[in-house]
Amino acid sequence: MGNSSKKQGSIVAIMAMIFLFAMIAFVTNLCSPMAVILKNAFKVPEALAQVGNYGNFGAYFLMGVPAGLLIDKFGYKKTAIAALVVGIIGLLIQWVSGSMGFVVYLIGAFISGLCMCMLNTVVNPMLNLLGGGGSTGNQLIQIGGVFNSAAAVCVYMLMGSLIGDASKAQVSDAAPALFIALAIFIFALVVIFFTKIEEPKTGSSTGVQKTNDKYSCYSFRHFKLGMLAIAVYGAVEVGPPTYILSYLTAAKDAVNPGLGMDAGYCGTLGAVYFIFMLIGRFVGGMVGGKVSPKAMIATVSFVAMVLVALGMILPTSQTISCPGINYTTMSFVWGEVPVGIFAFLLIGLCASVMWGGIFNLATEGLGKYTAKASGAFMMMVAGFAVMIWLQAFVVDLTHNYITSFIVVLLSAAYIFYFAFWGSKNVNTDIPVE
Repeated sequence: MGNSSKKQGSIVAIMAMIFLFAMIAFVTNLCSPMAVILKNAFKVPEALAQVGNYGNFGAYFLMGVPAGLLIDKFGYKKTAIAALVVGIIGLLIQWVSGSMGFVVYLIGAFISGLCMCMLNTVVNPMLNLLGGGGSTGNQLIQIGGVFNSAAAVCVYMLMGSLIGDASKAQVSDAAPALFIALAIFIFALVVIFFTKIEEPKTGSSTGVQKTNDKYSCYSFRHFKLGMLAIAVYGAVEVGPPTYILSYLTAAKDAVNPGLGMDAGYCGTLGAVYFIFMLIGRFVGGMVGGKVSPKAMIATVSFVAMVLVALGMILPTSQTISCPGINYTTMSFVWGEVPVGIFAFLLIGLCASVMWGGIFNLATEGLGKYTAKASGAFMMMVAGFAVMIWLQAFVVDLTHNYITSFIVVLLSAAYIFYFAFWGSKNVNTDIPVE
């Protein structure tokens, strides 16, 4: 009877963690469609419209190390509960920002970012723990990753239907999406609070004495190059769907002119990007055991460079049919988009496997320094905010959304360099046992 109750409790906790895995993507990817709303609601340029992404990803820089310390001191369960409380506050602040101003929205996005960072440090190891480690634990993490990608697809489709006419969009239009996130956060908070979760032993309780060491993870050249690769990777993953949506929905006579297309249909295109990421993750998982991370990342980064270049040079007059959704009849519709935009969408296939591959290459051979290296990687997610701002800066400077994809091209080029030449561990004289 006791074992049955424990098993049922674990199943409920696993479901909660998978929901949280999905909500990390849901809340994070709210920021890009929200930029379309902010441009109209607060009359701000592109660089300021992306402030939600700045606040969300910038919070990782401040919270990466503290989140690890919270887990070490209070455990995974209490840290997850604290993260959910923080997330609920952040979402509520974003909801009221429509009547309280632009700065209030930024505060809400920053607080939500703190939550996302804390959850990212909790969800992966907790799923592994609940699965008992080994292959079952890894399987749960992979399932969580699939839900993560699926949630990214859903948020673009949902926000596209809620925004409608981009020229009239207001923050209140996004309220249903914010309430969905709130409901799941509250559900997960209650479930985790009442579920007994066995905590793993932390470094402070293992009895291992800490000794002074003149070396660290930063002593390794390939790790430092990998940190930069993770930071610029933000342009490859987040840049295309963010600026595809902005470009297609911007009015033809706007300061930064676009194609003036329907935001609902264009939101579907953002979802298509993440569908490609979902496909890429499935394929990457199947071939990952047969192909080295170096070969995989070098290949996909090179393909990404080709796709970005094609997207930039192909004429906008050359179009291709892409599927969309009619939210009134819930049926598929077809629209015409520039073929270059479709090339940008295909970048999702490449971005899907980059994070894990870069991490593996950068931490190879670090041994006992790997744990601290992982924390440093979480901090470098703040680079996503820098890359999004840099792309927005190019848009405002040139008044051309397509030109801004040079940032994505250069980022993919650096990742190719890192995978092909920079990922070799040259510090073999440092003891790492």
